[in-house]
Amino acid sequence: MPELPEVETTRRGIQPYVEGNTISKMVVRHRGLRWPVPEQLEAIVKDQRVTKVERRAKYLLFRCDKGTLILHLGMSGRLRVLDNDHNIGKHDHVDIYINNGHVLRFTDPRRFGAVLWTEADTDTHQLIAHLGPEPLADLFNADYLYQKAKGRSGNIKSFIMNGEIVVGVGNIYANEALFLAGIHPAKAAGKISKAKMAELVEAIKLVLNRALLAGGTTLRDFRKSDGKPGYFAQELNVYGRENEPCLRCQAPINCIRQAQRATYFCKQCQRR
Repeated sequence: MPELPEVETTRRGIQPYVEGNTISKMVVRHRGLRWPVPEQLEAIVKDQRVTKVERRAKYLLFRCDKGTLILHLGMSGRLRVLDNDHNIGKHDHVDIYINNGHVLRFTDPRRFGAVLWTEADTDTHQLIAHLGPEPLADLFNADYLYQKAKGRSGNIKSFIMNGEIVVGVGNIYANEALFLAGIHPAKAAGKISKAKMAELVEAIKLVLNRALLAGGTTLRDFRKSDGKPGYFAQELNVYGRENEPCLRCQAPINCIRQAQRATYFCKQCQRR
């Protein structure tokens, strides 16, 4: 599933082709995504100039003259920049034609993505209003995370993956950040000291920045906007390495299930 680094990599990839240009037309081949593509969207966006391409959590925001086009990649979606509209595939659901001759093609085999529109402030949109701070922003710091964790008995991994606490810390990055911070994933969030929370915040920022530099993590579905894979998978310390030796202490990496997700950790390096 595309997470924050993959979505940000996509944003950076498409930005030069879209920003400052005009949507000449949109073609919708299948409206039945996670939320139906609005019936009049093709007419609404036609001839609108895209002033900015931004990201909030895992949502891509195309700021237009009269509103914002909101796009979510879902579980397996991709947004690619093409030079033409040839070779349309079974899962190519939406094409956005730009007046410079390029086409943005949204491909989503599982149809869990979304292409929506709003003329209101996106910070008040029902899909965005409840979201926590961006993990790479200054607002996400040790003081903030420690205060949010107070009194919470739930495990720390689920806590940092909660989008209302902080956005964009997906399963892979949560596993990796907890390893770097030396925190057991099953430890209660409210039992972690402020000093340790500071280490965790720094680990989250470090892991996400590394993933951004590598172009994201390709494990199965993700490809960048140019169709090439991300390479952060080559830098993973624990994720997907069950029973392999820890890169620090050589003890075998363990795997447990938390909230139906695989959690990888080292018992020696991440003690409870």
